[in-house]
Amino acid sequence: MADSASDKRGRRGSGRRRRSRRHNPDGTMTLIEHIYEFRRRLGFALLALLAGGILGFIWFKYTIRPIPTLGEIMTGPYCEVPAERRLNGTEGCRLLQTVPFEAFMIQLKVGLMAGAVLFAPLWLYQLWAFIAPGLYSKERKYALTFVGFASVLFAGGAMLAYLLIPHALALLMSFGGDSFVTALTGDKYISFVLALLVIFGVSFELPLLLVMLNRVGVVRYAQLKKWRRGIIFALFVFAAFATPGNDPFSMLALAGALTLLCELAIQIARLHDRKLERRRKEEGWDNLADDEAAPFDYTPSTVDEPEPTRDARARTDDVT
Repeated sequence: MADSASDKRGRRGSGRRRRSRRHNPDGTMTLIEHIYEFRRRLGFALLALLAGGILGFIWFKYTIRPIPTLGEIMTGPYCEVPAERRLNGTEGCRLLQTVPFEAFMIQLKVGLMAGAVLFAPLWLYQLWAFIAPGLYSKERKYALTFVGFASVLFAGGAMLAYLLIPHALALLMSFGGDSFVTALTGDKYISFVLALLVIFGVSFELPLLLVMLNRVGVVRYAQLKKWRRGIIFALFVFAAFATPGNDPFSMLALAGALTLLCELAIQIARLHDRKLERRRKEEGWDNLADDEAAPFDYTPSTVDEPEPTRDARARTDDVT
């Protein structure tokens, strides 16, 4: 019994050493070890999502001072619509429930999404910890930069959508004049809000994609400049199909914001290509003959230098 317990502890210790950057700097693992590592990381990520969902479910009804409840945040845009446009608007801004479990399912769905956003650093770290051992240091730097800017852009797009929702609702509910009054069901309204938040957040990643494609040499500024009108037209078509409910206000806002961001991405590509052009001239690339070898740097990339272990330092001390 003692031997079997010690063997299990030894296998767990060897598994941790194989996953450690210090003991395994190049991230070498067998296929079975990759599967086990993926299962372990996936389990931790699911636990983080579950914990976030529980917190979001509780936050939906209970306030976290000074932050209002999640329910108040979600219904905030609807409450900003003029009271005469809402059913029983003078009595409050409550949504309509048509089936018994509709409110519970809404609270569960919104809580899970809010928890996934709040606990994003935890489950994103598990994803990063799984793929990082197979990347070189330069690749890890680019990946971290991409994830950082992507998170900021997604949050900015979601915030813009949240600010535009009251105006979009007021515009859509104004059609028909005094002949109609709007009674929004909770499920349709929450689905509309969440769809706008996700669509705006994901759409704001498109300019970042252009910048990254330019960085790796797939597209150049000259091409982007030539395609500028086509890109703007495609953005308006994309916004028309992406925005839910055929909302013209949200469509124009999304298309306008994406146009500004894409123009910023094009100018960043312009600066990057100018820098590359200056470097080519300094290194003499443009003056090479057709039969002359290019001055490539053939030194292979290396992984990070592993930190010396305690045993290695002890052996070094013994030798000296």
